[in-house]
Amino acid sequence: MKILIIINDAPYGSEKAYNALRIANQLNKDYPETEVVIFLMADGVNCAIPNQNTPNGYYNIERMLKLSTKKGTRLLLCGSCLDARGLKTIELVEDAKISTMAELTKEIVESNKVLTF
Repeated sequence: MKILIIINDAPYGSEKAYNALRIANQLNKDYPETEVVIFLMADGVNCAIPNQNTPNGYYNIERMLKLSTKKGTRLLLCGSCLDARGLKTIELVEDAKISTMAELTKEIVESNKVLTF
């Protein structure tokens, strides 16, 4: 089983990225045999910016992404979305891979389920 999670929203402001990562991390915990792929696009690429500093008691998207990738999730980022935001040349969180629309469409076709946030 392969599940693709597409995150379009910024890491903070709404809780879409937070809820997407909660699902990814729960999948990794309860169904370790399931392949989980996260594709960040549009403002979602901001989720992969390192050194996020959130107040105590507030969720931290960077930490949630790291937990997910440590459990085997593949993390792909839309290269043109990064470029449009001036982020293509900055350091990204560990295990982030710059990707393409061609790779996203391949992931969609190969996935059993696609969730969008």
